[in-house]
This record gives sequence, structure tokens and C-alpha cells, in this order.
Amino acid sequence: MALPTPRPGVLEIAPYIGGESRADAERVIRLASNESPLGPSPQAVAAYSDLAGALHRYPDGGAVALRAAIAARHDLDPARIVCGAGSDELIALLINAYAGPGDEVLHSAHGFLMYAISAKAAGARPVAAPETDLCADVDVLLEHVSARTRLVFLANPNNPTGSFVSAAALARLRGDLPEHVLLVVDAAYAEYVSDNAYSSGMELVHDATNVVMTRTFSKIYGLSALRLGWAYCPPPVADVLNRVRGPFNVSTPAQAAGAAAIADTAFTEAARVHAVGWRDWTAGRLRDLGLTVHPSIANFLLIDFSGVADSRGGRPEKLAEVARLWLKQRGILVRQMGAYGLPHCLRMSIGTAEDMPAVVDAVGAFLGEAA
Repeated sequence: MALPTPRPGVLEIAPYIGGESRADAERVIRLASNESPLGPSPQAVAAYSDLAGALHRYPDGGAVALRAAIAARHDLDPARIVCGAGSDELIALLINAYAGPGDEVLHSAHGFLMYAISAKAAGARPVAAPETDLCADVDVLLEHVSARTRLVFLANPNNPTGSFVSAAALARLRGDLPEHVLLVVDAAYAEYVSDNAYSSGMELVHDATNVVMTRTFSKIYGLSALRLGWAYCPPPVADVLNRVRGPFNVSTPAQAAGAAAIADTAFTEAARVHAVGWRDWTAGRLRDLGLTVHPSIANFLLIDFSGVADSRGGRPEKLAEVARLWLKQRGILVRQMGAYGLPHCLRMSIGTAEDMPAVVDAVGAFLGEAA
């Protein structure tokens, strides 16, 4: 019997597998998905709850109030903002709108997995440019631009490495790209950054016709369950996205919660201070244990087991996986990095003030037991 056949390349896509959320333990510490340990703003929770009796009504298809709230927070033109069901949807929409069979979508080697997945789903070819010291290299990216390149994706800060490209380097990347190539700066973790050398790419969008910045409400705003993101675009790109997105792609509760969350700047700052403080504390304690912890400006750490494994005559990727499973048995969930080409590493989100000392103690116990 002949069966419906998907388009060539679809069955070659390795599905995205998110961080684990369950463990067989009395207490579970979830550090696998870069979620905010403080949860959402109480104002966002109230705005969401207030709409429980209106779920039979369609959402505002233009997300007018949410776009106005985003624009007010960042001093932007709301007409150039497009909202989506997470930045994942916006990434996929951009690729589907601007690339297809025979085209290439460029990204850095350890960039977010959805760039390659969405490219393949559109029939385009993902191209991974090597990184330098686990950081996107502008010169290398430019070397990989070809006549077939239609989009370049740059996660800044990058997940899972925690590294970033400076504002000067980002401007040079945009300046040296052909005008027909769309640069998409994925700034999902921008709110955690205080380094003056950093740029989310927002200022590039003001003056360019081929730069888009995407953001999310899933990280510092603690609204992962609602699937909410936004893009700041040149007017022609915003017009394209509004033509191809679903007419009601963002739910009413998500719009209301997002508008309330972005207006609650005091709560957002508290979440940032918490994440940065405990990130730096945790990195220091883990380094004291002999682990390599790569510098991060986001709300997570990339932990490298290579040095510890080498000193014990073992394989780093095996030790990392043994550590992950050992921690999971004790209710601590961290993320394996094999899909990102970093099997010798684990990624750890920053949890609560109670979580992080317990996690450091557990990692120390594992290293002592595995010695």
C-alpha cells in the first residue's frame, strides 16, 4: 500500500528534545531548561488569571496591547514588532518565508538547535560555521556566506555556551553581509547581560533593512508555559511575518501576562540579580572542584568534564553522562550536550538559593565517588 510521503529531507530531521522535567526522587531540582527559578511576576499571574472566564473569545490577532507594552519598555515602534508562539515560531516563520530548497541557512556550530531543524523543515540546507573558543567568530561566519545563503542566525548570548559577540563585531557582521541576506539576532538571554560591550542587535534593526532581533518571554520573565516571543523587524520583514503567521498565533492569556510581565521592571531586575549572583557563585564552587566552567553571561553554565576525565584516564563524554545520570537519580536534572556537539559537557541552569548549594555538594560527592 502506498503511503503519503513527506517532502525529501523531513525524515532526516532529528527531533528537538527538551530538557528533562521529571525524576524519581522526593525533591526534584530542575536545571535542564534555563527556566527562571523565581517564576513569573505576580502581576503577570494576576493578568493571566483574570482571563479565565473569557477563554471562549478569540485573541486579538494583532496583539496590540502586548506590542504597545513591549514598545514602551524598549522605546520601539510597535508597528515593527511581531509576536509569536515563542521565538521558536518566529525563527521557523522567517526561514519558511525567506529560504527553501536550494538555499542555505547559516549559523554557528554550537548555536540553538532550532536553526538547523527549521532550515531542514523548509527544505533549505543548514550550514554550521566553526566557532573559536566556543564563541561565534564573525570572520568565520562571513567566510561561510555563499551565493545560496539567505539567512544568518546568531544567538547572542549563545545557548548553550553562554558566550557572546561584541556590539562592534555584530555591527561588522551586518556591514559585511550582502544586503539580500537576512541577519537574525536571537537575543533570548539579553535581559541577563550587563556587559557594556554587548548588543542585542536592537540598534542595528533601526537603520538596516536586513536585520531582525528576536526575544522571548520564556527565560527571565518566567512564562515558558505560555509560549510567547517577539521580533523587532524592518517594516518589510514585519509585513512578511504578518502575512505568513497564524491569524491568532498568540493566546489572550499569553498576551495579557506578557504585557504585565514586561511592565514589572522591579521583578525582572530581581530575577536578573538572582541569576547573575548565583551563576557566578556556582561557577566558582564548581571550578574549586576541578571542573572547567566556561564563562557565561546568561542564566546557565556549561560544565566541561574533559580535564577531570583526562586526569583519571577516562573518556570525558562518558564521565559527563555518568554524572548526569548520577545527579538525576538524586533528583537533580541537568542537560546533556551531545546534540550540540559537546558530549563532554553538561549545561546547568541557575536555580533557587536552596538549589545551588545542594547541587554543588552533589557534584562534589559524585566526583569523590567517581575518583
